[in-house]
Formats: sequence, structure tokens, C-alpha cells
Amino acid sequence: MSQDALLATIPGANHREIGTMHLDIVAAGAARVKRMIYPPGFKWSTNIKPIVNTELCMHAHVGFLARGHLRFVFGDGCTVDFVAPQVVVIEPGHEAFVVGEETAVLIEFDFEKDTVSRLGLPAEHRHD
Repeated sequence: MSQDALLATIPGANHREIGTMHLDIVAAGAARVKRMIYPPGFKWSTNIKPIVNTELCMHAHVGFLARGHLRFVFGDGCTVDFVAPQVVVIEPGHEAFVVGEETAVLIEFDFEKDTVSRLGLPAEHRHD
């Protein structure tokens, strides 16, 4: 049986497990390319919040959802769903979870703490 390329080991990546999420990070110039693997049942407030100690996820996410279904709920109650294949752009200040029984795989591009400013994103979710 062939290995699933979306889940395969990435040569040269820094691999971490945070809660139930698997994270691979590769430096790309001044940016990073990250692959995040979220298993079915993943919920940010259950799996990550106890580690980072913030009320909501305060990181911006810009990338490509290659597999699965992710739902983001902002502090103001606004909900956004992404179903693969789809480009993802999410401002800081959200809860996130996997919808359904399929593992979600998000390929993300960031500049660590400078992601919002470097990509010209709003510092928080807003309705324009």
C-alpha cells in the first residue's frame, strides 16, 4: 500500500506534536511553511488552549486546506467554514475545530509573530 503523501514525513522539517495536532515547520527565507494535521475530534479550546493559556487562538492563519473540514468561530460569534480544497485566511481571535470524521490537513505560510503585519491582515476579525 502506498503512503499518503499529505501525511508523509517531510525531510528537513521541525516536527512537533501540540495537543493532538501534528505540526511540521520548514524555514522558507523570512517565512515559514507549516503543515498542520488535525485529527477528527480536534478542538482548539480542548487541545491547545491549556498549553497556550489564551482565551482564543491569537495567531493568524493563511494557507491552503488540502484535506478535511475546519470551522472557525470568532469572539463575536461569527462562524466561517472551510472545506478542502480551499484557501484559508483567518484573523486572530478564534476557536477552531475539525468537522466530521476526516483528518484535516492545512498547509500554512507565516512570519511567526509578524504574520498579521507582513501579510496586511487585520489584527482581529471584523465585518467590513
